[in-house]
Amino acid sequence: MASPPQPPPDPNRYATEDFFINSKRTWSAEKDKVLTGPFDYLNGHPGKDFRSALVKAFDAWLEVPSESLEVITKVVSMLHTASLLVDDVEDSSQLRRGLPVAHSIFGIPQTINSSNYIYFCALQELQKLKNPKAVSIFAEELLNLHRGQGMDLFWRDTLTCPTEDDYLEMVGNKTGGLFRLGIKLMQAESRSLVDCVPLVNVIGLIYQIADDYKNLFSAQYTANKGMCEDLTEGKFSFPVIHSIRSNPSNMQLLNILRQKTSDEEVKRYAVAYMESTGSFDYTRRVLAVAQVAEEIAR
Repeated sequence: MASPPQPPPDPNRYATEDFFINSKRTWSAEKDKVLTGPFDYLNGHPGKDFRSALVKAFDAWLEVPSESLEVITKVVSMLHTASLLVDDVEDSSQLRRGLPVAHSIFGIPQTINSSNYIYFCALQELQKLKNPKAVSIFAEELLNLHRGQGMDLFWRDTLTCPTEDDYLEMVGNKTGGLFRLGIKLMQAESRSLVDCVPLVNVIGLIYQIADDYKNLFSAQYTANKGMCEDLTEGKFSFPVIHSIRSNPSNMQLLNILRQKTSDEEVKRYAVAYMESTGSFDYTRRVLAVAQVAEEIAR
């Protein structure tokens, strides 16, 4: 038997009822799961976790209290995963860690909102440190991260080949930002006076240049992200910049980037062209020099 219809709400309640919803604690873990769905999906398929390993390695010098180290590690991990959600949207990626990207499952709007939500959850987590320097470090490096990402997107979308120095500045902001964030927070919680930031900056450059190289050269990278995904994105990576600038009159590689092609034969041709300009050899030599600089910085 059907239940009798309920009377409509009384509109007069708007004159007397307290609509400060938060005071009623109506927000629930179930609702939170809706927002964190894309983040939880990606977080459930972890990558190399290099940033957490970096924090652990630097703790040998900085000797941060274990409670603080746990907060810092969690914050860096949250920010990294959240940033990947947006990266995949902005790059129109199809795979992440060998699986469909989050926005292919949850949609772009939910994925972007989830990423932004996690940024502020990370800020809330950071307040557990009770360190007056923590929020300013967080803000400074998140600004740097977005500056780097913004320039990377601008070059791609306007087909503007940056100089090598502009690229290094971008990497220092985009990739180095989260590396520095973790180490600066550790330094703020440490009694040690050792300044690890110069070393972290070099590590950030090595990490990104090596990643650019592997994107075009690594079979494992192809399995996880697709073949030469940077070419499909139209990205000005380190070997690509060297190749274009080694012979500016040859427009072939620039035109391939313009097409954002998924054609594997075209991408193989692009890789062969970059080989002919010595760009992969140059990248390997730069990485070797940077690794020596890293050893000296230690």
